[in-house]
Amino acid sequence: MADKNGPIIVPPLDDRKYETFELPGNGLRVLLCSDPSLSMAAAAMDVHVGATSDPDAVPGLAHFTEHMLFLGTELYPEEGGFEAFLSGNGGFSNAFTSTEDTVYYFDISAGADSTGSFSEALRRFGSFFACPLFTQTATGRELNAIESENSKNLQSDSFRMYQIDKSRVNKDHPFSKFFTGNKATLLDGTKKQGIDLRNELLQFYEKYYSANQMTLAIVGPEPLTKLKKYVEDGFSSIPNRQAISPETQWRNVPPYLEGKSIIPSLKHKVEIVPVNDSRQVILSWPIVYNQDKEREWQYLKPDNYVSHLIGHEGEGSILSFLKSRGWANGLGASLDKDSSGFSRYEVIISLTKSGLDAVDDVCEAVFSYIDMISRVGVPDYIFDEVLQLDELEWRFLEKGDPSSYVQSLVEGMQKYPPSLYVAGPRRVSVNLDNSIWGNTSRPRSSFESDEQRKVTKDATFDLFSRLTVENSMMTIFSKSFEGKTDKEEKWYGTSYRAYPYSSSNLIKWTSCRSASSLGMFLPKPNQFIPTERGLQAKRSVDRKLLSKPLSFNDRVTPIKPPQVISGGKENDRWTVYFKQDDRYGQPKAYLIFELLTPDAYSTPKAAVLAQLYDLCLSDSLGEYSYDAVLAGLTYNLQVLPRGVRLTFGGYNEKIVAFMNYVSDKVVTNFRDVLPKNADELERFKDTVSRELAAFDTKQPYSHSIFYTALSTQPFRFQYSNSEMRDALESITLEDLFDFVQSLWSRGQGEALVQGNLDKKEALRIIDAFDKAIPFNTISDEVVPPYLTPLPLPLCSSISKLVNIRISEPNVNNKNSASQVMFQCLGTSEKDHVLIELLSSIINEPFYDDLRTNQQLGYIVSCGAKAVGKTRNLSFVVQSSIAKAEKLTDSILTFVSFVKSKYLEKLSDNDVAVNAKALFVRKTTRPKTLADETTRNWGEIITGEKRFDRAQREAAVLLDITKEDLIIFWDNYFTPGGPGCRIIVSETIPTSGPASSTKPPKSAGFDPEKINDDGSIMLGTDDINTFRSYLESTKPDTVDGTLWMS
Repeated sequence: MADKNGPIIVPPLDDRKYETFELPGNGLRVLLCSDPSLSMAAAAMDVHVGATSDPDAVPGLAHFTEHMLFLGTELYPEEGGFEAFLSGNGGFSNAFTSTEDTVYYFDISAGADSTGSFSEALRRFGSFFACPLFTQTATGRELNAIESENSKNLQSDSFRMYQIDKSRVNKDHPFSKFFTGNKATLLDGTKKQGIDLRNELLQFYEKYYSANQMTLAIVGPEPLTKLKKYVEDGFSSIPNRQAISPETQWRNVPPYLEGKSIIPSLKHKVEIVPVNDSRQVILSWPIVYNQDKEREWQYLKPDNYVSHLIGHEGEGSILSFLKSRGWANGLGASLDKDSSGFSRYEVIISLTKSGLDAVDDVCEAVFSYIDMISRVGVPDYIFDEVLQLDELEWRFLEKGDPSSYVQSLVEGMQKYPPSLYVAGPRRVSVNLDNSIWGNTSRPRSSFESDEQRKVTKDATFDLFSRLTVENSMMTIFSKSFEGKTDKEEKWYGTSYRAYPYSSSNLIKWTSCRSASSLGMFLPKPNQFIPTERGLQAKRSVDRKLLSKPLSFNDRVTPIKPPQVISGGKENDRWTVYFKQDDRYGQPKAYLIFELLTPDAYSTPKAAVLAQLYDLCLSDSLGEYSYDAVLAGLTYNLQVLPRGVRLTFGGYNEKIVAFMNYVSDKVVTNFRDVLPKNADELERFKDTVSRELAAFDTKQPYSHSIFYTALSTQPFRFQYSNSEMRDALESITLEDLFDFVQSLWSRGQGEALVQGNLDKKEALRIIDAFDKAIPFNTISDEVVPPYLTPLPLPLCSSISKLVNIRISEPNVNNKNSASQVMFQCLGTSEKDHVLIELLSSIINEPFYDDLRTNQQLGYIVSCGAKAVGKTRNLSFVVQSSIAKAEKLTDSILTFVSFVKSKYLEKLSDNDVAVNAKALFVRKTTRPKTLADETTRNWGEIITGEKRFDRAQREAAVLLDITKEDLIIFWDNYFTPGGPGCRIIVSETIPTSGPASSTKPPKSAGFDPEKINDDGSIMLGTDDINTFRSYLESTKPDTVDGTLWMS
């Protein structure tokens, strides 16, 4: 067994300090991680109880408990007080309930001068688990949030499929329950049964919320001794009720039992009508195991090896065969670990129309491949490769976001001993027995002995042996099943039909054709795996600098920017930026090329052709690029409003050869990657058509956001969904050939080469890419302009705003939504930081008012967004109980009181605390090469080239005052202000409590006949006319001059 008390195994590049311990007195398991370089600290708590522990009479109780813990404790009784404290210190919190665990987490601005904010946040967080209030008033109100959350999920195919999966489980097994809960289960159901809901909450909390079933992870800049003191102060009062692990209650209940499930499982097909127009077949195998087997697989991860083979996309793979027959567009394979004691291994195949017709043959191919492995085995090099690729990632694993990190840590702490808290979830073939091998941080390039490999091989073949026809079940999604189903699932209303495998299919699949006869074979050795020599850094860097605390001087000093090494003058063919890695010491590089051309996105037809081109390229290059992707290389093609972009990234040793092959296929030999005939084109058009149709089933708030953005974008930057659908219908193969040929025919090039390469290599790379793309150089005047949003009309009073009314296209979605967006056209650094500062100040009060107090909906948010050189501030609410008009009124009412209720009451210290949190976020340096490259490219492609943007804006923040905030608010957010521009987008459902009169597609907008009150009413069909009107008018004022005098 792994040494419980051994040192914590961490990645080789992880120089953070760790400590694990159990809190004396209550047994809480704790993992501390000290990282002096952090500007944000984070913590997470995993309570080992989830939805499977819901009482049978109260479905959704675990989820409801999660919600209630945020609504006041004995030590901090104010509802929303935790969120308000975090928001004021640049932080955020959330939680989620899974089958057997409930995870709570937060992050907050921290550092040497954080004035105790992290320690205070931890005390508040600890009180969640020691003394929650569960007040009667909060209990009643929070039910509305649960109902709104459930309403949001009703039209989600992932939730609907999940419930179908659970309905195939033994009804006596708790995994079969309805997890989310709603008003019907938590309010109506409890009343009918004479159950006091608050008492149920208290009983659930007192039974399961016990320190001995909790794990706590903390990542912060303070030293371990101080972090440990924070834990002792904040979490010692959590009671230890000596709770037993919940799963012991159903350990002996079989998860699958014939005749005991709502929907039959083994050897049965279930045909489902999805919400989206998707076509999929899912082959599933229940994997039931005892505790010893479950633990063994948790350490060895044999599913990684099985998925490497079944999910492979290279030559000879299942997917390669299915694509050759025109049956599939994609395939994924994974082990779905839902509950203790069992898992489901799933193969998910995205089908074409002909693939749906031939679904039985599609499944035969899967069984044939599995049969091949059982007959011929798997060569050792494949096991070594999977281990090597996994260890390559481990070797160069870099620090991530603290909030995400603590979440992963607490979940791992529930499954592994302390020495493997970090390594356990992240590595394959982890030590089970010290007599076979020892656990260290040292990366492995192969198994160190045949015996080591044999342990993993045995577990892998054990898993393969369970993937039989007799042990399988099938699920098929298709809109073609509408009108052919005979049942409806209880909680989500999913239409389905279930029936047993036919005897002919049982015979066909158990006596399947050989894999070799279908052209399938095992993966060949991966030629893209870098050699040890290729993993060396070209320049010595001091990685310790990444881990040192940032001083004020460090923060206001920009890191070295990329330099222009070629071009950069007027009308030049290429402008090339380059930076050799001087911070990270990673054997990686990023190559970004963009051809600026007016031919990329000029019409809706061009935009659709761009989607087709991207799809065809990824499909055609899939077999070649799959091994490269496995070995850490990536490529990406994007056709954008200003041009076409190719991006490459990963280990630098073989990145140039990879780039040369892809760029040749993209441009010179582009016909190799495009469809060979009209039938093949139809397969890709079908995929794009269904992707465009999926717009209709997005959440209502997404529709509001989309139409707001569309209304303020210049024509060549965005097109409506209906324009794209119309354009797709008439596209021919010749259109696609002509588009691709013209796309690369003329333009100006911009490029960034950054990472483990020197200047000479960078110039050779540019030269090779330029030869692959023989475009004609255009003048600066022909290069497409940068994005500049269309200025909305000034709003002189609250009645004179722009209002788009949208009929929710999904008739089954009963949620309304409203977005109120304030357009701020100022472009100075001060404009930018003020809107971000305002967003951080009012975000939590907005959420607290409209969600917690008014209970208008589950989705309530506000935030700032960059559009070109300008910024917008948006308020969004989605509701299942209130009409869109009510949501708009509530948003505008909140906005009308922001100045008097929040801004004027700010103290100088309040402003300083919020400004400091924003200052820290902005001046936190990139932690990875990818982050720095992304930041640099953002400055290049927007034309700003302000590589010191963070320092410029931070300098402004140092002088921000309360008066600045109020002046800014009056200018942009008060009707009649010189820069106040408001647009409202309301999405209106056709049924349910939130419905109202269906709005027309056109409100008759005529630029020559603006309403007498100055308001502008739009339907979706009026938006292009409105955009033309905006393009033809000049701004009423130059809003950006406010801070320039």
